[in-house]
Amino acid sequence: MLKGIIRESTSKAYTKKLRRDGYLIANIYGKGVENINGAFKMGDFLKTMRTKEHLIFPVQLEDKDGNVKELNVVVQEYQRDPVTGDILHLDLLVAQPGVKTYFYVPIKVKGTPIGLKNKGVLIYHRRRIKVKSTPENLPDYFELDVSNLDVGDTIIIRDIQFPEGVECYLDPSIPIVGVVKAK
Repeated sequence: MLKGIIRESTSKAYTKKLRRDGYLIANIYGKGVENINGAFKMGDFLKTMRTKEHLIFPVQLEDKDGNVKELNVVVQEYQRDPVTGDILHLDLLVAQPGVKTYFYVPIKVKGTPIGLKNKGVLIYHRRRIKVKSTPENLPDYFELDVSNLDVGDTIIIRDIQFPEGVECYLDPSIPIVGVVKAK
């Protein structure tokens, strides 16, 4: 479980102090939930992201009085430093049971495309797909088999079988992955 602190202040000076001390600044929000300004140790956050098994994961936040809050969250968005590539800021969405919300579900591919032998390159058009679902029905990822793709072939939104209770409002003709001819 990822452990963090609730920030006492949102001032620029306090935020800079936390970043110098190795903390990652986070906003935690959800439908009908009071926004929480939190911070997590950068190393703990990265370790949790590498080892987590599900899209939704638990966090534990402690305030200065020792009160502890436990929430199930999903990473909604993050901001990186353009020069160093370090993560600067994190938005976490509270996954509330029974509440339909928009989530970004990652794409995983399996297989080796035929087009790679024909001087093609596998291109990701989207790394995550925005879906609306309850946390109970939410898949951890969408796995796409790309072994039949040749140069010029793509997999689009309508080719994905969405589980029951998961809705995608994106245009069905949006490409996700494809093989293009290498230059």
